[in-house]
Amino acid sequence: MDKRTIFTPRTALTIILLAAFALIPLLSDLLGQSYYTTFATRILIMAMAASGLNLALGYGGMLSLGHALYMGIGAYAAGICAYHGIGSGWLQLLFGLVVGGIVAIIVGLISLRTSGMAFIMITLAFAQMLYFLIMTLTDYGGDDGLSIAHRSVLSGLDLTNNTVLYYVVLATFFAILFFMSRMMNARFGKAVQGCRSNERRMKALGFSTIRYRLAAYILSALICVIAGFFLANLVQIAAPSYVSWTVSGDLMVMVVLGGQATIMGPLVGAIMMLMFEELFASGSFGLPYDLAQLLNNHWMALLGLFIVVVTMTVKRGIFGSIPNTWRRHERVV
Repeated sequence: MDKRTIFTPRTALTIILLAAFALIPLLSDLLGQSYYTTFATRILIMAMAASGLNLALGYGGMLSLGHALYMGIGAYAAGICAYHGIGSGWLQLLFGLVVGGIVAIIVGLISLRTSGMAFIMITLAFAQMLYFLIMTLTDYGGDDGLSIAHRSVLSGLDLTNNTVLYYVVLATFFAILFFMSRMMNARFGKAVQGCRSNERRMKALGFSTIRYRLAAYILSALICVIAGFFLANLVQIAAPSYVSWTVSGDLMVMVVLGGQATIMGPLVGAIMMLMFEELFASGSFGLPYDLAQLLNNHWMALLGLFIVVVTMTVKRGIFGSIPNTWRRHERVV
């Protein structure tokens, strides 16, 4: 095999991004700015959730507007367990995965019998049901959210240390990327992508498309549960806003921006969106005060314009449009 087909521009960018994230805490300590580590942790968590949605949306063609539901389950699993004195992160995560898996089976079995707008509305409806249910749980904070006094304990790792938490999140994200890469190149992944491309033909070939699509939906939900668990540990609060449809919309934007059906697309999308928010929502850029305030107050309009420009000019997303092979430069005689 030609080495150029192995080490491609996408591979080069992937190595650069992963190496950069591995070094962020060291750079943060060097500059004396611990916020960089916290911000990078947030990017990784949102990229993790977007990777889960990418499995359903990008690879499976299932346009879900309710994946924030599973982030909320992961967050509240950590919060409710901590509230009742269960500090073990493994037990909290197990509780979240079991509940998230059961909910995903129910939602999947109902929504996958539909398609198009009906599928979108059913997934959104379930997320909204959990949102309003959480608002009524006054014992667990209601609309104020549930504060988490102490972060989870994972095999003796001190997650109260932001650097330790960062590397645990990074290692988990690496594991999810590896899992996704292997799975999408295996029989299961090919079958899921076949269901997205032509479900009728897959049925004619003897594949149980509903089973493959349901399995992909459940796996995507469980990845979001893990992301929600880490988000609750990062900010030390489980809030109803995590289940809001706007969070599902943000995840969808990250997937589309970065590139659907690509392993690294969700990470690139999360970096672009959260960096854009951070820069324009709080930066002044040396501009006059009034102009800076106008920019800060209306940064979402700029984000919307940016998304429109990217989707119109780079239809496969930022990472998806990067060549996967080196171009040969032939001499014209």
